[in-house]
Amino acid sequence: MEKTIELVNLWGAFATQHPDASIEDFCRHLLIHKRESENKGPLLGGVVPMHTDGLLMKLIGRIHKLHVFYASAAFDGTPLGQLEEFGLLATIQQRGNPKKSELIYSNLLELSSGTDMVNRLKNKGLIKEFDDKDDKRSKRLSLTPLGEKTMSICIHRVLKLARMMLYEMTEDDKQLCIQLLKHIEIKFSGLVQKHKGETFDDIYKELVIESAEASPSKKSQK
Repeated sequence: MEKTIELVNLWGAFATQHPDASIEDFCRHLLIHKRESENKGPLLGGVVPMHTDGLLMKLIGRIHKLHVFYASAAFDGTPLGQLEEFGLLATIQQRGNPKKSELIYSNLLELSSGTDMVNRLKNKGLIKEFDDKDDKRSKRLSLTPLGEKTMSICIHRVLKLARMMLYEMTEDDKQLCIQLLKHIEIKFSGLVQKHKGETFDDIYKELVIESAEASPSKKSQK
């Protein structure tokens, strides 16, 4: 009976933090938590933050930097020099003929640096730019034959890169990571343009202080 109560309490705490998660996600969470609690090896290099939030963000940041490093090797011998360029080509391929501004902002780039990157891709002959027939003030983009050929090569290398980076993770672990992190990406992707030009203190107040005041269970995290 005590174990049943413990299980119910664990499920309640997990469901509060992750309301859209399934029972399968909860089971994976328990197994991973137990396994990681038994792993006493070093967590990551450099200075290790004392707080859980900082630790998680540093871990994500270091994985991203490693991903960028190995992507450069994966693109060797192709016209692409960095992962962001692949992201722009992939967006054009998936969306057909997006507006230049839509392409840049959907890839979370600043307008100036994004425009420079688009111009580099044009100069490499990978994309072409043309007037939007419905809005003459806007430009739309499409892949050139060379861009299509480059994507057919690089997309396979990017998939191999992802498989290499996550090779030691089980499919259940990957699915749990996606479940736990996807809402952060969705939330902030929808807010980042709105927050341009605002001070960090104002953004923090909106997303943390006011959110905590509206949700008593969050007050301890301020």
